[in-house]
Amino acid sequence: MACGFCSVSLLSGAEIDVSRTLKGVEDRYNRTQSLQLAFTESYQQQGRARVEKGDLFLRKPGRMRWQYTAPAGKLFVSDGKFIYSYTPQDNRAEKMKLKETEDMRAPLAFLLGRLDFKKDFREFRARAQDGGVFITAIPKSDKLPYTEVSFLAAPDFSIRRLEVKGQDNSILRFTFEKEAKDPALQDALFRFNPPPGAEYVDSSNQP
Repeated sequence: MACGFCSVSLLSGAEIDVSRTLKGVEDRYNRTQSLQLAFTESYQQQGRARVEKGDLFLRKPGRMRWQYTAPAGKLFVSDGKFIYSYTPQDNRAEKMKLKETEDMRAPLAFLLGRLDFKKDFREFRARAQDGGVFITAIPKSDKLPYTEVSFLAAPDFSIRRLEVKGQDNSILRFTFEKEAKDPALQDALFRFNPPPGAEYVDSSNQP
């Protein structure tokens, strides 16, 4: 069912005001300058799955730090222009342009971007779930690394869960807890220095 900003009828006969929910999420995060959250991440593809955990730090404009506790030492950092990643099992670090990465964590900067659902998505589906509203949004562009984004919005319009479906049918799920709005986050959090002895690959200059 295609809809823009609309109300969606549920089987129970109640109505979800999708427009109100989307605007509430936009207002909450567009007015926030920084965020700190605990996350659990699961990734599924072709029957294989992995679960990881850690802490996420976000700061406008475009800065992110995914600091993993499981596996310990794993990092994914954005300084707003470049993405840096480090995987301890390979002892390998990589630098790439933010706009060119297909890593599905990169679009999650939308939590502190300029949220405009109507501009970026063409279709919304919604249902009541776990005391909130679960919305699936279909992007207007088919050139993105993902085909749909779903999220669970709590009554205070915070995002408790997020699912990203990739072009390859992979599914990346996040559960967020302990959200802190506008904490003081130092610049050093968003700088990346490869660990001593790690292989370092700079892909940012490749055509």
